[in-house]
Amino acid sequence: MYELLEAIIYYIGMILIFVGGVLDLLASIGMNRFKNFYLRLHAATVGTIGGAFYPLVGLGLVALTLHGYGVMKYYIAGISFTTAFFLLITAPVGSHALAQGAHRGRIVLPEPAVVNRLLEDEEKGVKR
Repeated sequence: MYELLEAIIYYIGMILIFVGGVLDLLASIGMNRFKNFYLRLHAATVGTIGGAFYPLVGLGLVALTLHGYGVMKYYIAGISFTTAFFLLITAPVGSHALAQGAHRGRIVLPEPAVVNRLLEDEEKGVKR
């Protein structure tokens, strides 16, 4: 029973690593094909979250099933899960800060924009 659980965890980890590679590939295609700064920022965030978070969780799961490493497998898994957790917290905040800074600095304005609430608030003098 324990071997079956280890095999399931191992294959789930390998699937997550593969999915992360596919998402990295899609994000790199998006970075090259998208024409807008904000769309490229979205592709970069997909690459960061999908291309780094999933493989790190998968690596942690695979590390838990390794027998030759002894106690070190717990260190590898712990570091992998901790890094994935911090990446999951910091990546969206960083991309939001980049988008807000680019918009406030009027470096890149979204085109075409049907409704731009941030620009309307700036014109009214509302601070956010």
